[in-house]
Amino acid sequence: MTQRVLTTESGAPVADNQNSATAGAGGPILLQDGHLLEKLARFNRERIPERVVHARGSGAYGYFEVTDDVTGFTRADFLSEVGRRTETFIRFSTVADSLGGADAVRDPRGFALKFYTNEGNYDLVGNNTPVFFIKDPIKFPDFIHSQKRDPFTGRQEPDNVWDFWAHAPEATHQVTWLMGDRGIPASYRHMNGYGSHTYQWTNAAGEAFFVKYHFKTNQGVRSLSADQAAELVGKDASSHQTDLLQAIERGVNPSWTLYVQVMPAAEAPDYRFNPFDLTKVWPHSDYPLQRVGRLVLDRNPDNVFAEVEQAAFSPNNFVPGIGPSPDKMLQGRLFAYADAHRYRLGVNHTHLPVNAPRTAVVDNYGRDGLHATRNGARHDKNYEPNSYAGPAQTDAAFSAPIAVQGWTGTHEAPAHTKDDDFFQAGELYRLMSDDEKGRLIANIAGGLSQVTRDDVIEKNLAHFHAADAEYGKRVEEAVRALRED
Repeated sequence: MTQRVLTTESGAPVADNQNSATAGAGGPILLQDGHLLEKLARFNRERIPERVVHARGSGAYGYFEVTDDVTGFTRADFLSEVGRRTETFIRFSTVADSLGGADAVRDPRGFALKFYTNEGNYDLVGNNTPVFFIKDPIKFPDFIHSQKRDPFTGRQEPDNVWDFWAHAPEATHQVTWLMGDRGIPASYRHMNGYGSHTYQWTNAAGEAFFVKYHFKTNQGVRSLSADQAAELVGKDASSHQTDLLQAIERGVNPSWTLYVQVMPAAEAPDYRFNPFDLTKVWPHSDYPLQRVGRLVLDRNPDNVFAEVEQAAFSPNNFVPGIGPSPDKMLQGRLFAYADAHRYRLGVNHTHLPVNAPRTAVVDNYGRDGLHATRNGARHDKNYEPNSYAGPAQTDAAFSAPIAVQGWTGTHEAPAHTKDDDFFQAGELYRLMSDDEKGRLIANIAGGLSQVTRDDVIEKNLAHFHAADAEYGKRVEEAVRALRED
């Protein structure tokens, strides 16, 4: 076996990697030791800004295979025929904690999927819950600040968490999910994934449909109680990373079946609640699940930093046949996600191997910037229109247009007959078994009882009462018992 030669960043061989150059055997270090200076300077710059949210994550490669014909709903090429396979990369994550946080905590999980299609990369950014805490992106920075470490105490504060929720009644549905049995997945393999947002599909005839994505785990849903999670964190803070890595390494490839709910666009305006409200689900009795295909993960990244930490997802990365809806939270994320990556990784983050298209050809007039590695062919112009043989637009819209009307300005969402912040939280509670209800009540009371302000507690109790009378009564009694203990 040929001995590999240690080199500097410029490729020169390194003569001594154990001793710095000095002025004599005991003298001070010399500035001329370029290898030492380069090594220390590079070490100082090894870290990049972590994600503000979804900082702690794990990832894997795999493929998506179409199992059912959906061409009546979308003209997306990668979904165009049964049996078609598309390479994918997925990143799972927690939301609130920092890069060094534990995996087995009560927190929503990110479920971000990149499809390397022939028409460019399609990013589907979702969670392991079908709903979210808020419905308008203008609230998002405040929401995240309330869940992150307090600027004075330097720790996550129950007062902040529950104070925000007290002033955001639309969060009641997601809080019920989060505090329920699925709030702490046993592993990334044993949880469902959801697109959460409403998206638009457009077929070859130009007909528009609104869709919601559901990835159902084929391993079965498994979750942890608060006590089980605390014990697991003590044993292995990276438990979910360990589980995913080891499962794929031993050939136990996790998989999910993708289903969609499909709503003809013409039905959206008169639906009984706002179908673009991220705090609500579409009942399956109204729009049944329709199978699309299966996602299989079969390869671990070679380098976690290069591929998982630098993986960049943006819901604005669509392909023909798929587009946005009027979902306000989605509209905000169309900007925010890509902008976060431009800040963290630079304007040319799409040149990184994990983010670069596999089969689609990238050809545009974007040039230069930090870490530019793709600047067009020799003699290519960097402007358009031009008289040379540069790339030209197709004039084919990705998706159907969204109808708008009225004056510009700040508006609440259009009113529907059953727009309400609490009824679906109540429906979710009533679907639970007695044991599930008991654990939900205990989890909510355990956090809410730590809040120091009585008015914040009362506001939150009012939300649970509004969702279901029994739900509110049991939470109130449990909180009172813990505070009097």
